[in-house]
This record gives sequence, structure tokens and C-alpha cells, in this order.
Amino acid sequence: MSEVARKICLLGDFGVGKTSLVARFVRNTFSDKYLTTVGVKVDSREVATAAGPRKLVVWDIAGKNALDSVSQAYIRGASGLLLVADGTREATLRSALYLQVQARTTLGEVPAVLLVNKLDRVDDWEVKPATIAELRKTLPVFETSARTGDHVEAAFAELAGRLPA
Repeated sequence: MSEVARKICLLGDFGVGKTSLVARFVRNTFSDKYLTTVGVKVDSREVATAAGPRKLVVWDIAGKNALDSVSQAYIRGASGLLLVADGTREATLRSALYLQVQARTTLGEVPAVLLVNKLDRVDDWEVKPATIAELRKTLPVFETSARTGDHVEAAFAELAGRLPA
């Protein structure tokens, strides 16, 4: 019996590294070239979970700090969310959390994991460790680097493990 694919969506402001995180997760690659996502880009990969393998269909949605009607249409049917912020730009953290609130109006309560990206530039971070510690009380939070791959696999695996059977 084949595993049912699970749709997950990456939400976050422009330039936070969503596309780079997907490239690292799906193909284990990274590029310094910045490519703006127009609309949505879809990739997939199977991951191992305690409940067995899960196929994740990853929707990389164009960056923005609020969901418009097109973005809301893209997220329909998603089983989980990866919220992405750029550790060097604190405003992107607020955007990611706001996008989660907006997504709930379309999806209801679905599992979500927060990725604070650009760990390879931690010396430039505006997001404070205390802020991350506070967020961890209500949400799984991973400090990631698409460039080095740090914690990317773990973040996707965490969400995969939280998806409904």
C-alpha cells in the first residue's frame, strides 16, 4: 500500500530563504543566486517518521508578509506549515507568525514548525535567543541554515512527524 502524499506549505516574507531551504531539503543543494519565487513552486520528497515513510509535497509559496486571495488558494488542503523567518531581519519573524494566524482562517489548526533561517550568519541576527526560547513554549522552532544544511532535515522531519496519520 502506498503512502498518501501530504501537502505542506512554506510561508514567510520575501528573501528569508524558503526556496533555498526546499533546495537543501529536496536536492541537498544551495545557490548564492537569489531567485524570486513567482506564485508557487512544488517539490516532493519522502521522509522517514516513527509512523513510517511519509511523502511530503512541498509548496514553496512566493514571499509576502500577508496572505492574499491567491496565496490562500495555494494553501488550501495543506496538512502542515513551515513558517520561515530570517534571523538577520526581526520583522520577518513577526511576518511568519502573522502568516500562521492568517493561514488558520483557511486551514484551521494544522501542525506548524518555525524555521529561523540564516544560522550561518548568526553574528548578524536581530532575532534574540530569548525571543526564540519564548516561542519554543508554543511552537517547535529550528535555527536553520540553507547554506550549510544545519537543522534543515530535522525541521522537515519534525513537521512530518506531527502530520495527521
